[in-house]
Amino acid sequence: MKVGIDSYCYHRFFGEIYPQQVKPPKKMTLEDFIRRAGELGVDGVSLESCFIDRFDKSYLSEVKGLLDERKLDRVFAWGHPDGLEGGKNEKMFDDMMKSIEYAIDIGAPVMRVVGSSLMFRFEPHEPQIERLSRMFSIAAKEAEKRGIKMAVENHIDYNSDEILRILKNVGSPNFGINFDTGNFVRVLDDPVKAMEKLAKYVFATHIKDLRIQKAVPVNEWYFFSCTPVGEGGIVDNQKIGQILEDNGFEGFMAVEIDFLHPDFKNDEDKAVARSIKELKRIARAVERK
Repeated sequence: MKVGIDSYCYHRFFGEIYPQQVKPPKKMTLEDFIRRAGELGVDGVSLESCFIDRFDKSYLSEVKGLLDERKLDRVFAWGHPDGLEGGKNEKMFDDMMKSIEYAIDIGAPVMRVVGSSLMFRFEPHEPQIERLSRMFSIAAKEAEKRGIKMAVENHIDYNSDEILRILKNVGSPNFGINFDTGNFVRVLDDPVKAMEKLAKYVFATHIKDLRIQKAVPVNEWYFFSCTPVGEGGIVDNQKIGQILEDNGFEGFMAVEIDFLHPDFKNDEDKAVARSIKELKRIARAVERK
């Protein structure tokens, strides 16, 4: 079992700061992130396209070189924050299709895609699922031609049964899921039970652990805020890792932190390091069974 990091862990340092958060003391570049991943001794990285400044081939070749130098597996993560907006945004569909080339340019065999988000969570789901199934069916055919696997993320939008419907509607071996443990909790779906349903479709992961933030209204998405993996959170990530191992998962468990719980003092880097340590322990534990 491999371990990695999604670059969204450092979103404040890339310039995306939520209204409830403070500005960090310094900025981070993509190159900084890749170097830090190497220092932390991970096996892979998921690179959020929203934090990549340029997409010309020469620059993406440089990025690929940095990743190759550190022998890092990689996922190209497209679609933050709202992706295809429940299938209503044809312009973003075109952007997603164009981005297949960017995934190839950095040597990423998996491309995370976003169909919707919490912004559309309370709109009727049936029309969304129909539109997205159509869009992803087209995209999956192109991805298959190009040797890329697409992985749709549950982006605080759909539960596991709805994701499974989309996967079956598309029906492509090149279309699976980027399984986000925390985002299933946020739609009140048990992530362990969700993994039991979806494990054979998992191409990539976001491993979150969550704790209730008591001062936050329950209808806010960050009511469940991130903790370092294994430190007082409510997600049984070891069980999730075991299910992945039992189903022959070939990717990496990528820690992702979005809204860090205030108990951890805005120190995402420390939270990432502690999460990596726990994920490596989980990886050893599930491999021994």
